[in-house]
Amino acid sequence: MGLHTLRRGLTAVLAALLSVGAHAEKLDEVRLDYAFYSPESLVVKHNGWLEDAFGKQGTQVRWVLSRGSNNSLEFLNSGASNFSLTSSISAFVSRANGQPVKAVYSYLWYVPSALLVQKDSPLKSIADLKGKQVAATKGTDPYFFLLRSLQANGLKPSDIKIVHLQHPEGRTALEQGRVDAWAGLDPHMAAAELAGARFLYRNDSFGLGAFLNTSEAFLTEHPAAVSQVIEAYERARRWIVANPEQAATLIAGETQLPVEVIRLQLGRYDLSRPLPGQVHLDAIKPVIPLLQADGILRRGADVGGALNSLIDARLAGPLIEAR
Repeated sequence: MGLHTLRRGLTAVLAALLSVGAHAEKLDEVRLDYAFYSPESLVVKHNGWLEDAFGKQGTQVRWVLSRGSNNSLEFLNSGASNFSLTSSISAFVSRANGQPVKAVYSYLWYVPSALLVQKDSPLKSIADLKGKQVAATKGTDPYFFLLRSLQANGLKPSDIKIVHLQHPEGRTALEQGRVDAWAGLDPHMAAAELAGARFLYRNDSFGLGAFLNTSEAFLTEHPAAVSQVIEAYERARRWIVANPEQAATLIAGETQLPVEVIRLQLGRYDLSRPLPGQVHLDAIKPVIPLLQADGILRRGADVGGALNSLIDARLAGPLIEAR
């Protein structure tokens, strides 16, 4: 299929979606979360791009800070936000467990975590974690990374004591010696690394996508609004790729973290795969048995149906192609 044919097809899809939402009630407010782990969200928020776009329609923009995928999905599923920034696995878990989550854009691809210890820790390998306390945020990529890491090294979750803490508190607990290890998340992981923490275990083969999500109802009723949000994220992605040093400075200001931390964080991110698709779904599949074994997926969940219906990239396609 030629590029012009593809674009015509995508434009037709966009027009069809917009016609479905044409009679939806006017939006008085659009609610979004932003997160330190999503550089695009910080760029969009800082520059007021959505305030400019929605303001012309008389729609207010409200932002809420998410500290992790679990936090972000709570906002989306409660109606406190219309968009949610999460790991692909967390979005899948939410959909499999009955929430009508739809992934509409991929804001980054990354290895989501690593297991960190203090620089003077006697632990030398992941096998040494047996019987030890490890901090992680349940329902987020670092927690899933921890499950995969244990399995890959012949351990079970019951072999360690998992201490459930949000990401910033996990870092603090590690530095204060209240836990033996921590499944970290950037930029907190980068900050801990620069402060002297060391990696106990990393695995580059555990790469995953991260999603911008909305609800099925919002996507159906307000496709033009969804398209505007995706367009802003795509604009931010391209700007970060083209201006890495300026991006690091801007994000450092937004997070109040040293620019050296942000440079390290951004250096671990791959921003070249914004269109969610099969490669993103394939990366989720190896984790599904672990989610089932850990009781994270509800009994009888339609795993295949949830996975196959998770992504709707029809709006993102034309915006990413329009270069």
